[in-house]
Amino acid sequence: MTDSTPQAPSAASPATDFRCGYIAIVGRPNVGKSTLMNELIGAKVSITSRKAQTTRHRITGIQTVADTQFVYVDTPGFQTRHSNALNKTLNRTVTTTLTAADVILYIIEAGTFGPADQQVMALLPANVPCILVINKSDRVKDKAVLLPFAQKIAAMRDFAAVVPVSAKLRFQLDNLQGEIRKHLPANPPMFGEDDITDRSEKFLAAEIVREKVFRFVGDELPYTSTVLIEKFELEGNLRRVFAAILVERDTHKSMVIGQKGARLKDISTQARLDMERLFGGPVYLEIWVKVKSGWADNEAGLRAYGYE
Repeated sequence: MTDSTPQAPSAASPATDFRCGYIAIVGRPNVGKSTLMNELIGAKVSITSRKAQTTRHRITGIQTVADTQFVYVDTPGFQTRHSNALNKTLNRTVTTTLTAADVILYIIEAGTFGPADQQVMALLPANVPCILVINKSDRVKDKAVLLPFAQKIAAMRDFAAVVPVSAKLRFQLDNLQGEIRKHLPANPPMFGEDDITDRSEKFLAAEIVREKVFRFVGDELPYTSTVLIEKFELEGNLRRVFAAILVERDTHKSMVIGQKGARLKDISTQARLDMERLFGGPVYLEIWVKVKSGWADNEAGLRAYGYE
């Protein structure tokens, strides 16, 4: 979706005035990391659902505003419940991203701080500026409890700033970006000013289908399912996408297909509409469901399916 060749700064923004850097977004599952990044850049490049482990890849979202280019990196929620090859791979993605970031956004949910949040906090490197972002602050009915909660968490570590936000309502997101900019290095932009991600359309198509699987199948389907794009063709403005949903058992396949194929049809329709909105053109989409036992606990297989 983008040419990742670094771009020279414009004459109006000399390199000495321009700031650009990587911002890692981390936190336990389901604190709103992907929603926050999508709202910050103004486009849906990272998928969301209520199901834990929705984000499985390191997703980059890019926003260029005046003299700053924010390069956000959405990470998988740090996993503690399962120890298979997939989760080990996801956790490596989190720790690698943290060490390479210029700024870290540590996301927690307003009014909630448990062992999973503490485990992620323990991963935060001491030499990278870290901003405590308290998401879903609009859900706290008694606002008087928000300040002492924020003070309690802020006392656990030396944070560069503490910012309560509501990603869905875009509450305080401008203030958050102002705090981020303070800690970004002076660099020319790394991407074009209109780029919103460094991921390909083929990758984004797979993610969109996977999101719809999670949304329509919900808790019925175990988390060990993924999507593989078997063919992605561009004919003028038309994109032809052929996707396979991989599951581990025949019973899981039945869940995805649904009665008389109704659920798979819903998944396909909603995925196609999302792709057309994101890609800005018509999409022809075909989806199959395939059984591939043990794919989530096979490291070689994970690499073949695009997991780092």
